[in-house]
Amino acid sequence: MFFTKMHGLGNDFVVIEDFSLELANYDELARWLCHRNFGVGADGLVLLQLSDKAAFRMRIFNSDGSEAEMCGNALRCVGKYVYEKGLATETIISLEMFNNVKMLRLDVDGDKVLAVEVDMGEPYLDSDQIPVTGEKRRVIAEEITAGDEKFAFTAVSMGNPHCVIFTENIAAVALDAWGPALETHHIFPRKTNVEFVEVKSPGEASFVVWERGVGPTLACGSGACAVLVAGVLNRKLERKAMLHLPGGSLEVEWRDDNHVYMTGPATEVFRGELIMERDFARKYNSKRGIEDNEYSTC
Repeated sequence: MFFTKMHGLGNDFVVIEDFSLELANYDELARWLCHRNFGVGADGLVLLQLSDKAAFRMRIFNSDGSEAEMCGNALRCVGKYVYEKGLATETIISLEMFNNVKMLRLDVDGDKVLAVEVDMGEPYLDSDQIPVTGEKRRVIAEEITAGDEKFAFTAVSMGNPHCVIFTENIAAVALDAWGPALETHHIFPRKTNVEFVEVKSPGEASFVVWERGVGPTLACGSGACAVLVAGVLNRKLERKAMLHLPGGSLEVEWRDDNHVYMTGPATEVFRGELIMERDFARKYNSKRGIEDNEYSTC
């Protein structure tokens, strides 16, 4: 099984073509491949499949094996992948993810993709859509307690839940402590991504992210979109802003059509072939009804 390692601002993925749907046990496969000591190492496994709704279908499994509903950085990576591999020849590409179709616009130079603009769709702001427990409402600057700390958070969904917290100094954020406490807080029945944001000006902000099912990551595309929406709702950001993450910057705009558009780069790191050693292959193949061999080339 051949793979491509890619990243969007350091948010990295193992990308595999799964057009024949021969793979199985995606959750276990993701945990193995994404392990940074025993696998390829990545924040997530991206599977590229055929779709009857769009040009391609994308599924992404986090490093803990859970499936993600949305991932802006992975969408950009797949846009670059299908164009540069010759699987798509147009610079406007439709991608299905979790039964939603997203449109990508590629900025190309010859056969190379320089940047990808993703129409991330409309943000969900009602608490029952995000979801956040309690009576139906818009959660804007609402108090939440995690451990001994109290925060004012704004909840946004971009197809996946986000808890956005504005702070004066992100350098002082105890992300490894506050991130997991907020991710698994009882108020979020499907857990949540967590962003801590420091606003520089109405058109610029920096943030760090604790990604649901992964932990701290260098970038989060859907998180950047949620940060902009939360910034507008809290009157801290304009509807178009440059957002800086540890891995780089994204331009995000909440346009008059109520859709949020995210623009940024994607990078191919390397390509390889996966070899499943005996112990893992035996366990993996047994679930697929395949006889055990000395080793398996996947």
